[in-house]
Amino acid sequence: MDRSAQDTAALVISRHGATFAEEAGIALENTPAPLFRLLVLAELLSARIGAGIAVAAAGELDKAGWATAVALRHATRHSVVAALGRAGYRRYDERTATQLRELAELVLTRYGGDLRRLGEEADGDVDRAATLVQEVKGIGPTGAAVFLREVQAVWPWVRPYLDDRARAGARRVGLPDDTARLAELVGPDDLARLAAGLVRISRLPARQDPLGV
Repeated sequence: MDRSAQDTAALVISRHGATFAEEAGIALENTPAPLFRLLVLAELLSARIGAGIAVAAAGELDKAGWATAVALRHATRHSVVAALGRAGYRRYDERTATQLRELAELVLTRYGGDLRRLGEEADGDVDRAATLVQEVKGIGPTGAAVFLREVQAVWPWVRPYLDDRARAGARRVGLPDDTARLAELVGPDDLARLAAGLVRISRLPARQDPLGV
């Protein structure tokens, strides 16, 4: 029996829809600390390293108590490198440790430690928000897409955000690759999970059935 597009979208969410933030233990809210942790996660995911290792590294940083820009700015470079190493985040650990401390400094000096001010500066313009996120050294278009895909859960003005990779996943499971049409398949609160699931599907081996049915 053919599934409806809504049923397919629901399967995508149920099987692959955990966001990176959820995997990293970030209870995402529109408050300074969770938003900062999401930006740190986007930085970690921007290196050429496995997503699982990046998520684990975010967890190590949180365990060390660096969940705010102030805390991370005061962390020593050596201690940040050590935390990344405990998660297996090697090869890029030295560079990323430097970039993370620079990220904290930028968030403090530019936004007073509160990334909601980035949203205010973007003034409803998602492309402008992507540009502002990429002012963080080490975050390019891919990292900005991670941040925006996930922050749409708490920033309604970003919705619907389904980037090229998410739309590629949609094509793979027979869903429309048009952002507006995809957004009609789920409630607004599920858009971040749909985007996360579609991105994961886009990265699965070609021979693997993404929905397992």
